[in-house]
Amino acid sequence: MELDERYYTLGMAGHIDHGKTALTKALTGIDTDRLQAEKERGISIELGYAPFNIGEDVQVSIVDVPGHERFIRQMIAGVAGIDLVMIVLAADEGVMPQTREHIEILKFLGIHHAVVVVTKIDRSDEALIELVTEDIKETLKDTVFSKAPMVYVDSLSGQGIENLKNILRQQLKQVERRQSHTAFRLPIDQVLTIHGHGTVVRGTIYDGIVQKGETLTVLPLNKTVRARQIQVHHQSRETAKAGQRTAVNLTDIETREIKRGDVLVNSEFFSVSKTLDVTVQFLASLSSPLKQRGQVKVHIGTAEVMGTIVFFDRKEVKDEAAEVLCQLRLTEDVVVRRGDRFILRRPSPAETVGGGWVIQPQGEKYRFGAATIERLQQLKAGTPEFLVEEVLRESKASTLAALVQQTGLTEQEVQQVIATGVKEETILRLFQNEYCLNTIFVTLKAKLIDELRNYHNVNPMKVGMKRAELVTTIRGHTPKGLIEAGLKALIAEKRVRKQDDVLALADFRPHLPEKNQVNMQRVITTLQKDGLQVEDWEHYAQANKLSETDQEELALYLTNTGQAYWISEHLLIHADAYEKALKTLKTQTAKNFVLKEAKEALGVSRKYLIPFLELLDLQGLTVRDDGKRQWKDD
Repeated sequence: MELDERYYTLGMAGHIDHGKTALTKALTGIDTDRLQAEKERGISIELGYAPFNIGEDVQVSIVDVPGHERFIRQMIAGVAGIDLVMIVLAADEGVMPQTREHIEILKFLGIHHAVVVVTKIDRSDEALIELVTEDIKETLKDTVFSKAPMVYVDSLSGQGIENLKNILRQQLKQVERRQSHTAFRLPIDQVLTIHGHGTVVRGTIYDGIVQKGETLTVLPLNKTVRARQIQVHHQSRETAKAGQRTAVNLTDIETREIKRGDVLVNSEFFSVSKTLDVTVQFLASLSSPLKQRGQVKVHIGTAEVMGTIVFFDRKEVKDEAAEVLCQLRLTEDVVVRRGDRFILRRPSPAETVGGGWVIQPQGEKYRFGAATIERLQQLKAGTPEFLVEEVLRESKASTLAALVQQTGLTEQEVQQVIATGVKEETILRLFQNEYCLNTIFVTLKAKLIDELRNYHNVNPMKVGMKRAELVTTIRGHTPKGLIEAGLKALIAEKRVRKQDDVLALADFRPHLPEKNQVNMQRVITTLQKDGLQVEDWEHYAQANKLSETDQEELALYLTNTGQAYWISEHLLIHADAYEKALKTLKTQTAKNFVLKEAKEALGVSRKYLIPFLELLDLQGLTVRDDGKRQWKDD
């Protein structure tokens, strides 16, 4: 039965003293004016919450948000997490200034489900109620709430309350459930210390499930905590789910470290940002123009942050009915996802100017002009596939967590795109949890092949290019892990050959360069003819007019390809001489032999004999012991 339960948050909005708190008490039996200041002043300052028993398998929390203009911040924090709103109007007053502002805020926050509740009907006669009803209909006619059901109640006598409950029950059936299978996210709207328990945070769970004892993270603080206890409306629970009003008792953190607006999460799928690409719907008429880089107060989730608004196709906004694509640059980090709604208010004079939703949580700096608007338009209209591909195209390779953070999509949405892409071979899984576009991977492999080919052309005598050098050459904006994956694939495809830390094209063989080829070949021929009794290596190079660089590279080429061996710092012998001397020595000496016997066999002076014998020791062919040498068994 637990799996079939639905959890919703029902909000109230309306002008001060229109009966929201009394209506909450009539529906739930709970007085949400809990603060002493609220009792004394008769108005709601902080958010009030109460469980609403609606029956069936539905659990509902009612949020009584403040109606006074001074407490607009708390009002926005309250409605940001609700599923259905009751727009409350008093029958003896009708539509008031804060009523209109609350309706605008609800529209900007994307709240579509509403019930209009006319309260205090005992204070009005039929004629006045009829006038108020017409005023309400006129106010709502061009809004998403134009067809919202209207209910008339008196909270003190209970008149109309049962009818309201039935209508709320019907309306909630039309509300889409919040996502419990996604990563957990709880925007914090209250922080307090409870004696004997320590730090407690409260909020409405936007997404996912939290479990008692679970390790969580407070963002943007990035502080690791543990959920010691969980309560839903003062009832201890093992878990709490999306849509539920929840209190979480946290360990390992002081109350002073957390503030309203912080977010509690249980995964790495959430990122923090100060630069948001957004689309904004402004009020039809502002009291004064909102200018380029004008200061705004941004309400998003339960956070309230100052920032500036940056336009890319205009210098100001005054009477703008259409949506405007722009950017918000904030003074503090916020935790947001693509699609999250926000409200913009002007700090002075204090007024709501508009609202919208986040297109891209990780905005960048763009140029003013049509190209940026076109780019933002693409992002706004982008499907999950488009958004994932855009991030992969920009980052070259990315982990699942980074894709979730940078696209603002849910983990499930990104996983679905990846699964489809991997199946259709448009996306490649590089490692356990890192991905890239197939087109980028193919291009990278081609670039690696080109770099190796270019290296071979410039350095034909070298066996290959050191792996670290190739990675550094390619690196730029390409992640090292992606390069390593490309090399691994090329080696597996046998297009690249690997020897220790040196890489080469599979069909490449070191060779003499066309330039100086004749002189170099003359050196090799002379070296071969001289056998063991060679001149200093420098002598051969100078005699054939090789530069110092050519001299070094030719020696390296000969030794790397097994055509020659160093027997001392300055003496290099040809492989033919080495093989001939080795064969002669083996056939003309016993299992154990001394220096004199070796000299008689090879017929060379100590200048060449001793270095040659030491080379054999080094190669493990012989072992020197007390003036004698012994051939090691093959």
